[in-house]
Parts: sequence; C-alpha cells; structure tokens
Amino acid sequence: MGNLYQLLQSRFDAERPFTYDAKHQLIASYGDLDDASAQYANLFLSLGLVAGDRVAVQIEKSTENLFLYFGCLRAGVVFLPLNTAYQKDEIAYFLNDAEPKICIVEPDKLATYQQLTETLVFTLDRHGEGTAPDNRSTMSKQHSIATTDPEDTAVIVYTSGTTGAPKGAMITHGNLIDNGSVLQTAWEFQRSDTMLHSLPIFHVHGLFLGINLPVLSGCPIILLEKFDADLVLKLLPTATVFMGVPTYYTRLLEADINQMHCQSIRLFTSGSAPLLSQTFNLFSERTKHTIVERYGMTETGMNTSNPLHGPAKAGTVGPPLPGTQCQILDDHGDPAATDETGQLLVRGKNVFKGYWRKPAKTQEDFTDTGFFKTGDLASIDEDGYITIVGRSKDLIITGGLNVYPKEIELKIDKLPGVIESAVIGTTDKDFGEAVTAIIIAEPTANLSEQMIIEQLKGSIANFKVPKAVHFLEQLPRNTMGKVQKNVLRETFMKELS
Repeated sequence: MGNLYQLLQSRFDAERPFTYDAKHQLIASYGDLDDASAQYANLFLSLGLVAGDRVAVQIEKSTENLFLYFGCLRAGVVFLPLNTAYQKDEIAYFLNDAEPKICIVEPDKLATYQQLTETLVFTLDRHGEGTAPDNRSTMSKQHSIATTDPEDTAVIVYTSGTTGAPKGAMITHGNLIDNGSVLQTAWEFQRSDTMLHSLPIFHVHGLFLGINLPVLSGCPIILLEKFDADLVLKLLPTATVFMGVPTYYTRLLEADINQMHCQSIRLFTSGSAPLLSQTFNLFSERTKHTIVERYGMTETGMNTSNPLHGPAKAGTVGPPLPGTQCQILDDHGDPAATDETGQLLVRGKNVFKGYWRKPAKTQEDFTDTGFFKTGDLASIDEDGYITIVGRSKDLIITGGLNVYPKEIELKIDKLPGVIESAVIGTTDKDFGEAVTAIIIAEPTANLSEQMIIEQLKGSIANFKVPKAVHFLEQLPRNTMGKVQKNVLRETFMKELS
C-alpha cells in the first residue's frame, strides 16, 4: 500500500466522530472527512495539478485544514504547511524555493501572497470559511485515491533554518506509513481512544503524531485552536491521550493539575524539546501518571520512545523504536562507549528521502551506509536508553576543550531557586568561547552570578564552570517550545561587543 490515505481510509468508520470542538460538540464524522478530502482532491485535479505538485498552506488550525491535508494525500500532490507566524520576506523565500502550484492562506495574508506570486491563491480562515471550501463544495465526493509509490513525497516541511536558509524536508508516504504503524503499536492506539489535540499542525509533532495516529486508529480528536491550560484541564476527563511539549506540562502544573483531572488518560507524551527531570517527577507525583518522552525530528519522524509499559527514565528519550537503528559515534567516528557523548545517527524506513532541491546537502547529511546525521549529541546507557545532550552546533569549545551545554544545564537546574537554564558559548579572546549561563530563577530566590558559579565549582571541571551568568524572566522559545539558543547567542554577543 503506497498511498498513506488508502491505509488511513481502511481504518475508519464513516459513522464515527472525527473531530469535536472545545465545547465537545461534534464538528465532523469520518464520513465527512472522506467526502471533503475527495472534493479537495477533485478540486486539485480540476486545476490541472498532477502528482508531485506542491500545495502551500499558511492557515490556522481547523477541521477544514485537515480536510485539505487529507485531500492532498489522496490526490498524490504534496502538502506544504507553513508556520502561521511567517512574514512577507520569509513567505517570499518559500514561494521561490518550493514553487507551489496553488496557495491557500488566511484572508489577511491574501494581499501579501498576491504581491509575491502569480500562482492561484485561495483563502481559508480559522472558522473553516473562505474561497477554498467554497470551491471544494462544488466538487464531486467520488474520487479514486491516487496510486503512489512509498518513495513519493507526501509532505514537505521546512526546517527552522537556524544555521542557514530553511531546507525543505521531503517526507514520503512510506515514511509516514512506517512511523505511524510503529507508534500505533508502541503506544497501543485503539479505536476506543480519544485524542485531546492542542498542538499546531504545521509541524511534524502536531500533524503526523497528533493527527495521523488517531486517524490510523479510527478514533476521535478533540481539536483545540491552541493550548490553553485551563481548557485542557477541563477537557482531560473526556480524553484518553494527550500530546504536548514541555512548556505545556509546566503550565498544567502551574494550573494545579491533579489525579482527578487524569482519571481517563492512559497516555501523556512529550517531545520537540527536552523535558526537565523536575517537571517529569513533579507531574508524576501530582497525577500518578508517567510522561512518555520520545525523540524525533522533522527529517526522521520519531526515532526513540520511553516504553509505554516498563521503566521510563527521566531525562532520557528511551531506546530506539522497532525498525530504527541508532548509532552514537565519538570524535574519531568510532562507536561511543556506554554513557559517552557522541554524534547521533539514525537509519530506518522513517527517515526522509532528502532535502528539496538540495542534493549536495542531502548527500552531506547521509553516510555511505544510509545513516542520517541528526546533528544531535547523545549518549546511550547500559539499558539502551538514549539521552539527548544537545545540538552539535551548540557544542562549546573553550580553550580547546569540549563542553556539552546539557551537562551544565542539568547541574544548574538542580540548584535551589533555579527554575530552568540555558548554556551557550560567547566569544572570548583568550579561550575562543566562554561558557555562559542564562538562568530563570524563582521569584523569591535571591540568586547572584557569584552564588551560581561558587555552587558549581567542585561539582564539574573548572573549564565547564560558566564564566558569566545572566538572569532573565523567560527563555526565548519557538512555537514548539524549543529554546532558541541562536537568539540568546545573538543577544549576549551584542552585549559583549
């Protein structure tokens, strides 16, 4: 079975609920999904689109958005989701690079797109209204699912571009089929589940996990426009599965989540950014639930996961998922020893086929044996559990010695009065880079730079001890909760210059 939609369609019942709104009112059934996605597929065909053509979408989260996504899958055209926060210059880059055949955008971005492209542009707002649904409603609900090869591109998702121009990761039907099937088994998704969905859907986390997995299981989705801690607490008793990023769980703890809220939940997952051990432990203490932390990325989908049953180790992302091979190599390119930090490589059917129109970059990021170089630094313990230490680009080299920020952050986060920290390298004329810590402190804590430095001395090697400590009210994060260390570096580099 080469087309993802064909597999999904075989799993759902037309009469069963597909999406509910925040008031738990039915929005659409699986029959509605099948009809509307067929109409979108027919709309694309009527406009002359053929397999492989790109459909760019920059729209808010809605059930109609999902109809559009599944319409692209069944038509064999490529779904190209864009972060709703992107502005004119960024949009211009994506349009030039991807060359979509049509665009579907929020009404307030229509004028911008019309200035930037001669491509046909439809509108779709957060309420599911616009010229896109108006046009698809005129189409037939009968459509034969396009025949696709597992290697055919289903979705192009652009990476963040923190180290250069954004790159379009070509994710295939086969990648999504494999990763979805593996996770459905690992996390025991059933038709009886209900997903409480508060993630954005322009990202692999919210779309491929948060949507593909429940549809693959034929279960309903409570579709929230965005994360709201109080609303999530109210709706948790109506759901069995909740997926989040670490900041979601800290917000839920601040909102006084407890065991009563979670009586019907069987699975909490976390990803897209490291989950602090203190968050993991406090959540478990409050709710009697273990957060299943996993590791994935745009280019690979999910690679590892703590087990649903069995020991979940705080601070780790678990062992590799079935079918995924992980290697950790030292500085010499040899397998790293147990608990030794090295470069993480992955291989499997979940790994993307390459970057859009960037063959040289694709070749550079794959080994001759087919392993993808993740760019992440990691270690593996004696039980096979992997810990993500940081990004290789975040590695600090001070006086010729390697410093892994995560090691320092874990030490700082355990200090009294510290909520969270981020460690970066700043330019130093003597050492090349200086270890610099940025700390979020508890409001009542009376912390100082010298206090932090003194407490770290003796617990870590002197070259790892921060040369400078700064305090902020919050860390800059992207929409998926990842700390933007590039922003921190830019901020504190300017202060030093």
